[in-house]
Amino acid sequence: MITKNEILSLEDKLYEAMKNRNTEVLDNLLHADLLFVIPNGQVITKEMDLQTYREGNLKLNEIIPSVEELNIIDDLAIITLQMELKGSYNNDFFEANYRYIRFWKKFPEGIKVVGGSGIAI
Repeated sequence: MITKNEILSLEDKLYEAMKNRNTEVLDNLLHADLLFVIPNGQVITKEMDLQTYREGNLKLNEIIPSVEELNIIDDLAIITLQMELKGSYNNDFFEANYRYIRFWKKFPEGIKVVGGSGIAI
């Protein structure tokens, strides 16, 4: 069983890893078969996401999350949240608000993100 506190703690760990471009932590938090729909509609994999951070294309200076819903269904957690992001992508500054849904699933090796989606709001 997964607890809401575990997921909120993992979400915080995810935000820190994103801000610090810590691909080791991101690699540990994201499932190998991750599928994620990014705001432009493209479907990305774990490797594509990690590559964005490795190459320095995405730099997040500020992440301000606001959790809307968090449901636990057996070994799966579904979280929806709004996030204010400030940073740059390919050296172009951006400041925007997004709504995300993320799916966390418990495995023997830990709880990992298996999928999600983000849209601009």
